[in-house]
Amino acid sequence: MKRLSDSITPNAFLFISIALVFALSGCATSGKDKADSGGTGSEFSDAGATAGSEGTGSAAERPKGWTDPGMVHFEFDQSEITDQGIPVLKNVAGQLDGKSMKIVISGYTDDRGTEEYNLALGERRAAAARRYLVNLGVPEDQMTIVSYGELRPLRRDNNDAAWAMNRRAQFAPIE
Repeated sequence: MKRLSDSITPNAFLFISIALVFALSGCATSGKDKADSGGTGSEFSDAGATAGSEGTGSAAERPKGWTDPGMVHFEFDQSEITDQGIPVLKNVAGQLDGKSMKIVISGYTDDRGTEEYNLALGERRAAAARRYLVNLGVPEDQMTIVSYGELRPLRRDNNDAAWAMNRRAQFAPIE
């Protein structure tokens, strides 16, 4: 009786082995949870993703003249700028004044509501921040918006304080 290994040529065996390695490596998981997945935004580019839309990063990673302005927080199910958000937006406008630097504005929500609804609400929040900055004199083409909805929470607790922290817009330079 002939064994299977006797009928396979060395080249075929090598090809099958390589194909098996690629197939198995394609099945590996990244270990990331839902919170690490990307967001949506009709104007978001890969440049914004590499810029760190979380608005964090070391000083060496930030462009000269940019400091993290903080976050604009929103009321539940709202996209209107609050009085507490105005100083943050004025800070952003001041940092962009007379510069060609571009930024990405990321909109976020808490985890209540459907993912689709939260992505739309996050986009409305980012757009509201952009509109306010345009009214302060920042050219619209210096800003890109993206929504992460509920996908990148600052806090995962299920309480009012955590939900309030997660309802935000953040700003990061695009290099």
